[in-house]
Amino acid sequence: MHPLLALALVAVAGLAATRLPWVSWRRWSHSDLLLATGLPLLLAGVLLGPGIGVLDRAVLRALAPVTALAIGWLAAGFGARLEWRVVRRVPPALWGLGTAVAIATFALAALAAWSLLRLRPALGAAWAPALPGVLTLAAVAVVSEPGAVARTALGVGVRRRLVHAFALAAALDTLVGVLAFTLTLALYHPRVPVGGAPLGWFRWLALAGGSGVLVGMLFLSLSRLRPGRDDLGLALPGVVLLGAGAGYAADLSPFVVCALAAGVIVNLSPHRRRVQQLLHDWERPIYAVFLIILGALLAPPTAWILLAVVALTAVRIAAKWGGVRATLLWLRATRWRPGLGFATVAQGGVALALALNFQLTYQGPGRGGLLTTITLGVLLAQLAAPRLMARATAPAPLTPPPRSPEVTG
Repeated sequence: MHPLLALALVAVAGLAATRLPWVSWRRWSHSDLLLATGLPLLLAGVLLGPGIGVLDRAVLRALAPVTALAIGWLAAGFGARLEWRVVRRVPPALWGLGTAVAIATFALAALAAWSLLRLRPALGAAWAPALPGVLTLAAVAVVSEPGAVARTALGVGVRRRLVHAFALAAALDTLVGVLAFTLTLALYHPRVPVGGAPLGWFRWLALAGGSGVLVGMLFLSLSRLRPGRDDLGLALPGVVLLGAGAGYAADLSPFVVCALAAGVIVNLSPHRRRVQQLLHDWERPIYAVFLIILGALLAPPTAWILLAVVALTAVRIAAKWGGVRATLLWLRATRWRPGLGFATVAQGGVALALALNFQLTYQGPGRGGLLTTITLGVLLAQLAAPRLMARATAPAPLTPPPRSPEVTG
């Protein structure tokens, strides 16, 4: 099929998905869980891709710029959460707790992935190149999804104030995971020459960071010249398209460039609320298209991936729970529930965007082993998140009073 026709088909499917009834987060049901994971759209992508061959390798390769744009939009939505006025209010104790748990989760997930790779060499081919693949799996294990965590908490009846705290903790986890992924790309970049000059890790970071800042500054200039609502609605998609295109064409990272650009915009622009609203309004149709393309790219090369998904998800959940519990015991914070580590298990678009960014950088269509591993792991985490959230917010069991000694006469 011609790439333009395939793109039109995917766009129509994505827009049609926005007309479906949204999930009611007040009461959970099995259908709510399936809709929340995006599984129907992923299956539609599998049908259009490996199923009937509409989205074959040639078409997916031609649609790579569209894929980069979807990655960039999701990245901009994450970057728009990083307002300095909000970040600076985070207590140092929460920064310390989040960083400690993130480091523990990263280390344990990397160790588990490397062990699986050594035990089953077929996974090495699926996750190639091996070391960047293992580090990407570990970085994604750290990532949570603030929106998914908040929706899950509301679905199990958590109070609004606690929902905000959980979403903030998920944002901190995601920030650490994104930083780890960025360093992975910088250290183990394919070293493709850009303009004839090979990129080292420092040059790569400088070029990616500079591109993000310049894209953000471009929006600030445009918004000063044309501050109207309609003008902002045109300028924002334009700069996201520019950032994603620069990240893709220069062999950088669409995610890193667009996330940094959005961070610059929301911290320096007086129109930050309008920007955040625009990103939110367009997130659902773009995410629908993103999931369809993602489903078409799924290609499990070995059945051992299923075992790896279960093992890595279990390690991730255990690391988050154990890390929070150990840190609270070390700090002697007895007033906090020991199961709070379960609260940030839910994942979503950011984790999938990082996986697809890895696919664009290292593998390409037809080699979706790591992408399949992360996608199935995100689905599993989403299905388990409501029960784990209920455990995280359950009151601690009451300690029975000590029995008084019996007095016998």
